[in-house]
Amino acid sequence: MIETVKTLCALNGVSGSEDAVRDYILTRVMPYADKIDTDAMGNVLVFKKGAKDAGKIMLAAHMDEVGLIITHITDEGYLKFSAVGGIDRRVLLGKKVFIGEKALPGIIGVRAIHLVSAEEEKKSPAIDEMYIDIGAPDRDAALKLVSPGDVAAFEGSVYEYGDGWIKAKALDDRMGCAIMIKLIESNLPCDTWFAFTVQEEVGVRGAATAAYALAPDTAIVIEGTTAADFPSVSGEKRITICGDGAVISLMDGGAIYDRKLFAAIRDTADKNGIKWQIKSRVAGGTDAAAIQRAGAGVTVGGLSLPVRNIHSPTSHAKISDIEAIYALITKYLEEYSA
Repeated sequence: MIETVKTLCALNGVSGSEDAVRDYILTRVMPYADKIDTDAMGNVLVFKKGAKDAGKIMLAAHMDEVGLIITHITDEGYLKFSAVGGIDRRVLLGKKVFIGEKALPGIIGVRAIHLVSAEEEKKSPAIDEMYIDIGAPDRDAALKLVSPGDVAAFEGSVYEYGDGWIKAKALDDRMGCAIMIKLIESNLPCDTWFAFTVQEEVGVRGAATAAYALAPDTAIVIEGTTAADFPSVSGEKRITICGDGAVISLMDGGAIYDRKLFAAIRDTADKNGIKWQIKSRVAGGTDAAAIQRAGAGVTVGGLSLPVRNIHSPTSHAKISDIEAIYALITKYLEEYSA
């Protein structure tokens, strides 16, 4: 499964441009799925028949990643841009990006340090002060290579390192996509729908149409979440801790998760010796916000991966936490179908 995570994270799929990710997922699941739909938004909806029909359950993970969109080309041939999704602008400077379908390379820059005032040195530059340098001599040359509206994805080298760590861009949420692929390739205890959603990072948009179309009774969202377990951070400010297992969701900025479902997932983890934790801060949001409110309402639960440097080209997480999420979902589906 980790090799699938690596392959998925290496693909570029900024919100609204998830084509390469979708194509890969379709190739992987077609031999195993009983039904596949791709809707107008671009969501991939997969049905896999299990040992029994235990009620309509849906698992969801989003295909898109944060990135940039080109908004203007200067007379000098530099590209101006805006963020697609929530990006901490401090992570952008000096980063390599790939632009458009041809993956044109560029470097994010800002005014040279020796031209910055003492007061400006104390602040992180705003995005509108930054530019992407593609090596073009002027606007006309740049326009032959890139157009306003093209999206830019972070360079995403992927590797394992240290004591069971993986580094990649887009761990949020290609990890969830990889887990769902593995489940689809497995023998399931119950009939299950899988929603590979689009545009989560810009307002959980794909999940809204997917949940409306499928109208599940129960849904579990597989996600990435913030880990702030750094040496300079202590107590509840660490939010989640890498290596402490799957994060079972209670509440975030978009949803209050079903308490009975939370308890059922927690009890499944305890019964099977699977490590789990909760977030120590109510913040962020997932596809659960849209799924919960679809149609007449859906019972939602959430499982997340603690990720350091989330929404950056240097996201990293513990492989053991990915494995814990997969194990917990597998065991919960067995409990759900019992």
